[in-house]
Amino acid sequence: MNIMIVDDNAKMRGMIRSFLSKSVQQVVECADGNEVLAAYERHQPDWILMDVVMKEVDGITATKALRRSFPEAKVIILTQYDDTEVRAQAEHAGAVGFVLKENLSELLRIL
Repeated sequence: MNIMIVDDNAKMRGMIRSFLSKSVQQVVECADGNEVLAAYERHQPDWILMDVVMKEVDGITATKALRRSFPEAKVIILTQYDDTEVRAQAEHAGAVGFVLKENLSELLRIL
């Protein structure tokens, strides 16, 4: 399985990478939502783990753009914000899952 981690926090990307190391073959990392389209086109990951809050392009906007260009892309929103509005926005953007960063074990169930 190949994944893409999109998060502006390098330590968080490393923690997610380490947590999933036994379950994945390849990990591609992006530091902002503005990198997602090009990275997806280049690497075609099985799953995208997308943070919500990032500096230039947020995860909801990046998910919408990604799903518009690549409808087959499977995005899981991975965030610290347990908010019904954020969940609704993620679903509307085309995300297939929503996981809180404090509960990474939920990722293994979905993946």
